[in-house]
Amino acid sequence: MSGTYELGFVGAGNMAEAIARGAIEGGVLSAGSMIASDPSAPRKEVFEKLGIKVVASNAEVIASSGQVMLAIKPQMLGALAGDLAEHGGDGQVLISIMAGIGTGKICEVIGNPARVIRVMPNTPMMVGLGMSGLAVGEHAQEGDEALAMRLFGAAGEVVRVEEGLMDAVTAVSGSGPAYVYYLAEAMQKAAGELGLGEHGRLFVSQTILGAARMLVDSPDAAAELRRKVTSPGGTTAAAFEHMESQKVGDAIVDAVKAAEARGRELGG
Repeated sequence: MSGTYELGFVGAGNMAEAIARGAIEGGVLSAGSMIASDPSAPRKEVFEKLGIKVVASNAEVIASSGQVMLAIKPQMLGALAGDLAEHGGDGQVLISIMAGIGTGKICEVIGNPARVIRVMPNTPMMVGLGMSGLAVGEHAQEGDEALAMRLFGAAGEVVRVEEGLMDAVTAVSGSGPAYVYYLAEAMQKAAGELGLGEHGRLFVSQTILGAARMLVDSPDAAAELRRKVTSPGGTTAAAFEHMESQKVGDAIVDAVKAAEARGRELGG
């Protein structure tokens, strides 16, 4: 299916915006080669400011686009199924960022063997530092994933995985930013209680930013980087002795596993 537009967004929320911005700024697609649908006037305005045409009709986006990004809540898929079945073409590729919905389920709801690429991005895409996992559906053809790889790579990193691992991707990187924010919350609380006052937030956020940069750039594993900061008998060692006594590390591992299990439950 050629389509008037290379990519159509059904849903113009924050994540769709991050993908669209990354595509334009990264030279993957021009604004004029994309179209979007969304009932929200503020979201329509955001996309129009990017130079992307926005319409009210999901059917118009589907009928006019070579590839369609399903950037909607999972519970909205059923209502969209009729438009996808009626207006989608045989050569059309669907790129889904719906959490917990497998490619097989999408085909089942639509009622045909759609060519589906499933992606789980995370919110740091909004600052160009996203992490996405990508899986190719059973009915997709070779090369169908190419545009999605470029789109998500323009706003961070993207790795292709088997679809059976997508719940793990969701648990680790999809939910992962919230784990970091949780740590930051606790550190900021401690900073306040220790008297750092208005500077506490900066001390915490810059520390996390710098540590993350080292984690990316250093050849050392996380455990080795931690060891290099932890002098025997020192302040960091005291902190970790307490964490280990409270089994903080085990709790984090169990929490991520709980998120993965919940993802499998939601996927049904």
